[in-house]
Amino acid sequence: MSTPTEEPAWKQRAVERSTQAAKRRAEQRVERFLDAAQAIMAEKGTTDFTVQEVVDRSKQSLRSFYQHFDGKHELLLALFEDAMSKSAEQLRVLATEQSDPLDRLRVVVQELFESSRPDPATQQQPLFTDFALRLLMSHPAEMRVANAPLLALFTQLIQDLEDANLLRPGFKAKRVAALTMQTVMFNAQSSGQDAAHPLTAEEIWDYCAHGITGND
Repeated sequence: MSTPTEEPAWKQRAVERSTQAAKRRAEQRVERFLDAAQAIMAEKGTTDFTVQEVVDRSKQSLRSFYQHFDGKHELLLALFEDAMSKSAEQLRVLATEQSDPLDRLRVVVQELFESSRPDPATQQQPLFTDFALRLLMSHPAEMRVANAPLLALFTQLIQDLEDANLLRPGFKAKRVAALTMQTVMFNAQSSGQDAAHPLTAEEIWDYCAHGITGND
């Protein structure tokens, strides 16, 4: 009985090269859609745009858009995930400038609070705030994926506290990380509701630090 012969190496290389080229073209098209959406949001200061606006700005076709995205929700999700990943990396760099583990967590908590709260002058919410709240209610699994880089950063910072014997006994690093991150972001987004006495980054840090370490 004959056994199937393996495809010639030249054919495998040709197919792989063709596949890689198609993948690069697809990635380039996706980047153009993302860049177009980001440019529109920067101009409008909101996520309120249409798919057609993105298609027109990217100078691509509607058909091409729907080959890569199910619709506006999936495009916004891609942009949101990218924004959260970049934010986590920026905060990580900020944390590395501090040698003390408690100071590393402090600067991250305070910077995240400041970047997540409404503009003090206009009370305008940061981009993606409304989308994030809707996502949390309607697609919690997608929200967990988007928040994963930020949660990983907080978990590492809390773990560093535990390694330094600064974490309150009995606490679990990942649970404390999630509670801290949610506390900071939720209070930042609602801090503009009391215009006369808005919460500050220092107050949030004071509250979190005492809860995490148990120290005065």
